[in-house]
Formats: sequence, structure tokens, C-alpha cells
Amino acid sequence: MEPQLKASVTDGIATVVIANPAKRNAMSVGMWRALPGVLEPLAADPAVRVLVLTGEGDTFCAGADISALREPGDEQQTLAVRAEEALAAFPKPTVAAVRGFCVGGGSQLAAACDLRFAEEGARFGITPSKLGIVYASSSTRRLTALVGPSTAKYLLFSGELMDAERALRTGFVDELHPVGALEKRVAEFARLLASRSLLTQAAAKEFADGRLDRDEHWAEQARGSGDTAEGVAAFLERRAPRFTYGL
Repeated sequence: MEPQLKASVTDGIATVVIANPAKRNAMSVGMWRALPGVLEPLAADPAVRVLVLTGEGDTFCAGADISALREPGDEQQTLAVRAEEALAAFPKPTVAAVRGFCVGGGSQLAAACDLRFAEEGARFGITPSKLGIVYASSSTRRLTALVGPSTAKYLLFSGELMDAERALRTGFVDELHPVGALEKRVAEFARLLASRSLLTQAAAKEFADGRLDRDEHWAEQARGSGDTAEGVAAFLERRAPRFTYGL
């Protein structure tokens, strides 16, 4: 099978699958190049409320396809950063569902998601020091914001892999689940996110990511959305809310 990114939408949940099983779902140059274009229509689709990123089979992503690094220039790193930034900028909640190896470019993509749920036995690593590559400054800052300077330096300096339990302790992983339970938990949580107010989520995502110039924008969105009135009414009437922001 050719390396590819497979996208589907079911009940408001978009799933993007990294599929390159011959190389443990390593990201080829073509896959890095394609990811922003895969994400763009999903971001614009009002039916999509949540994005789940995962790998085909028992591996999330073993990184970039190293064979492409033999080519001159830094095209792959440039494309990887663009793909990472497109994922980080996705305007709706994103969840990485991680099994097996999540290494190099795989960890880069997982870190660009809002949340990371992992299966026991998953392994995480940032490996440019094994290849003499300078890790992009934007990727380094995102990793440091996620796990703190000490763990970021440990990963970047050594290239060593950390197990899922350590990833959970350091904050790289948000939830850790037994083998066989990850898919069900991610599906349940994605449905929960899809039922919540996208207005709240989109504003919180921007604020949490450091935007300092959008307070008035989101206040105006809140005044015009109807989500607040619906949420309060649903609470008082003891029913599930029917949020409409973004539809």
C-alpha cells in the first residue's frame, strides 16, 4: 500500500489515519506535504466538531521517512513544520490516539494536538540528536511548553525513548489506557467533546495557546451565538444542550 493519510467523518468526528505500515507509519515527504490540505476542508466543514489523529494498526508514527533525508536540502523539515503548524492551528479540539511507537515526527504531530491519549506499551521519543538534525525552534518551544524544559532537554539531548508511564507523568500524555481499551475511550471522549459548545472550545484553545488579542472577538462571538442562552436553558430544564455555534 502506498503511504497515505486517510480521512473520514462520522457523527461529527473526523478521523485522520497515518497509513504507511511498511515503515511503521513513517511520514513520507508526500504525506507531510499533504497533511495541511487534508486538514483544511475538515476545519471548514461545520459538521466536523472534533479531530482524532491516529496511526494504522499497532503503531502511531515512527517518525519521518529517514531515506528522504539523503536528498539535499531541508525540504522534509520545512514540510514537517508546516504540517505541524496546520495541525496546531486546527480550530476545533484535536486528540492524538497513540499506540506503539510515537517517535520523531510522530511525537511532533502528537504534540501539535490538543490532547494525547495513549495505550499501555506506547513509546515516545524526539530523535534529531541521533541524526545530527537541528530540531525546529517552533517544535522545540511547543514541546517545552508541554513537558517543561527539563524533560524537553532530556528528550532532545539524548534521543532516548520514554515509556507511556513516564510520558503520563511528564505531561506528554493526558490519559493512559490498557491494551484494547484505547479506541473505545477515544470514541467516547470524542463524542463528549462533540456535544459541548464549540464556541467555548475554540476560544479556550486560542487563549490556552497564548493568543492575547482576541478577547473582544470572542466576547462578540458569545453575544451573537446563542450558545450561552441555550446552555443555561438546558441546565435549568435538565436536558442535553443543542449548541449551534459553527453550524
